[in-house]
Amino acid sequence: MSTSVAQRRDTFVKALYALHNGAGSGIPRYQSECRRTLARLRRSLVGPRQQSEAYELVFRHDPPESEQDIWLLVAGLFATHPQPHRRGDRSLGTSIRALREKRGESVTRRFEQLLGRERDALPHHLRQLVRLLASDDVPVNYGALLDDLVILLGDDYREPAAHRVRLRWARDFHSPAPAPAATARTIPETL
Repeated sequence: MSTSVAQRRDTFVKALYALHNGAGSGIPRYQSECRRTLARLRRSLVGPRQQSEAYELVFRHDPPESEQDIWLLVAGLFATHPQPHRRGDRSLGTSIRALREKRGESVTRRFEQLLGRERDALPHHLRQLVRLLASDDVPVNYGALLDDLVILLGDDYREPAAHRVRLRWARDFHSPAPAPAATARTIPETL
């Protein structure tokens, strides 16, 4: 029985997160191997010649032919900003909102530029934003990003679906951040 595309995407993203965990595992040989793989994935963003450095990891997970370039891009983006897997439904808009909270309104312009980019220019702007997110240690949900990029960059590109992805990113960016959980205070009893 073959696995669905969604399952293969999920397994691929889990393998990316495993590289981060391995790089910090404390097991010298495993750490070295994971760090080497992350370095190769980062280099894969440089250009078509260097992209071959990511083939082993990406093709091991059998991406659909129409999604291969997108999986390669996500692998390189992850290697630029490796992090542990966090639970939650965090879109790129949510991540960039958190970046704006740290850096200020200059991030808003970058985000608006990203939303207005055509398909061909989108990977370049994503690389820049992921580097900014990495510099301020703002997490990215790479599983959600992969799913969104399949819509925005894929062969089956349809403007209505792409528009919905951009709207979701914009909604998450412009929505107010959730209030921090209130800590329970103990009120001393008066006698």
